[in-house]
Amino acid sequence: MKNVIITGSSSGFGQTSAKDFADQGYQVFATMRQPDGKNAAVKAELAAHSDHIHVVDMDVTNDESVKTAVAGILAKAGSIDILINNAGVMYIGITEAFSMDQARAQMEINYFGAIRTMQAVLPAMRAAKSGLIVNTSSLVGQISPPFFSTYSATKHALEGYVQGLRYEVAPLGIDVAIVQPGPFRSGLLGGGETPARSDVLASYGELANVPAALTEHFGQFLESEEAPDPQLVVDTYLKLAAMPAGKRPTRTVVGITWGVDEMNAAKQPIQDRVLAEMQLEDVLGGKDV
Repeated sequence: MKNVIITGSSSGFGQTSAKDFADQGYQVFATMRQPDGKNAAVKAELAAHSDHIHVVDMDVTNDESVKTAVAGILAKAGSIDILINNAGVMYIGITEAFSMDQARAQMEINYFGAIRTMQAVLPAMRAAKSGLIVNTSSLVGQISPPFFSTYSATKHALEGYVQGLRYEVAPLGIDVAIVQPGPFRSGLLGGGETPARSDVLASYGELANVPAALTEHFGQFLESEEAPDPQLVVDTYLKLAAMPAGKRPTRTVVGITWGVDEMNAAKQPIQDRVLAEMQLEDVLGGKDV
């Protein structure tokens, strides 16, 4: 039985993934904040779904919380085969009107939170000479639409970190992959904050109303029959988990693409060519990464 850690398991893709991985025979460590508090009902639901699901209290924004949680998982399971970095938040609004604290809050979860969990599991994966880390990014990890800038910045940062890390750990038997969902009904859209700098917001006049209208439009679309099924993202996690080591793609777009699949296809060969020009192929074990 392989062991998988899934962050952000209190809702959306994470909650569904915990159930589906357990149904596929994995031992799942579903992490979330306050599983005995505000998320007690979710914990009970996951525990009732399968004996293979273990809910773990972990706050990805806190160093000690992540270290303690992963140490406890290793003590129980003995190994970590897969980490799915799914936890995330998204703020939409006038970019200048978001405060520095709001920008940092998103970065702490979406970027630094992913780094914390990766650094916590990598020693065990390196010792085992195997492992898979899946990072949930977004289409806006490659493009930057208006009103998404503070969120988009976190995903651009994550993709930059992961792209380089993938090369470094591939020779050690570890795969690192990126999943880029388009718009989905996942709870992310309604879970953000409005800009805190109200004086700046007011100075934008009628333009300040556009993000709310955009959010409403997206919300209506995501509730319609034309919206892509969130199960597609979960199925992508499962597919990556089942693939042979070393054969997993760097990036996988899921759902609406907005041309990001074309960008990925153009960029990866350039990345690989640069490595060849830098004569790093031998250092990286000649792997096709």
